[in-house]
Amino acid sequence: MLPENTLPAFEYAISVGVDAIELDVAVSRDDALVVRHDPKLKRRALRGLTLAEIQSYDLGDAARVPTLDQVLSLAPLGRFLFNIEIKSYPDRPALSPPPEPFADLVFQAIRRHRLERRVIVESFDFRVLAAMRRIAPDVRLAALYMGRPKSFVAIAHQAGAATVAAHHALVTSRKVRAAHAAGLEVIAWTANSRPEWKRLIAAQVDAVITDRPGALIAYLRERGLRQ
Repeated sequence: MLPENTLPAFEYAISVGVDAIELDVAVSRDDALVVRHDPKLKRRALRGLTLAEIQSYDLGDAARVPTLDQVLSLAPLGRFLFNIEIKSYPDRPALSPPPEPFADLVFQAIRRHRLERRVIVESFDFRVLAAMRRIAPDVRLAALYMGRPKSFVAIAHQAGAATVAAHHALVTSRKVRAAHAAGLEVIAWTANSRPEWKRLIAAQVDAVITDRPGALIAYLRERGLRQ
């Protein structure tokens, strides 16, 4: 398996025909946007490291932590979307900038690459979504959610987003129907098995995030749901 959130992993996903690539964005000490899920690298906070220090680490197979600009530069390889998670930590403010400057940094990168129509910005921190909405009202927003079972409509209303990205275990047909009736989209994450995919398809989610894009696309083709 390729190291997650690296250029080789994104290039593989694009090559098998994904509709979107999901990536996690953090900020270095010198305010560079880097793509990594974990807020730390070798037990050191990304926010406390410079970009040069972050990119000096080998993640395996000679892969390095890419910048957001490097990932967005993959846009000419296809017509896929960029699903960008802003990794903001309200309970650990030392790990990320405040919501407004963080959202602005991300939007400036999106605008540099002229990808406003090809991005979804998502976060567990709804303050970031509110900041992005003020900065760029036309950018699609998704409310990430993992917690006690809750109405997707209520989550979307709280976040001010038109999409709810919920952990797959929280997804039910009833919640999806209610969300669709309210004009909302539902993304399920991170589902990696055929039984999970079957259940989510039956629930009529709008998208599934997976660590196994090639296998999911093959499964959809088996069921006649994708060419």
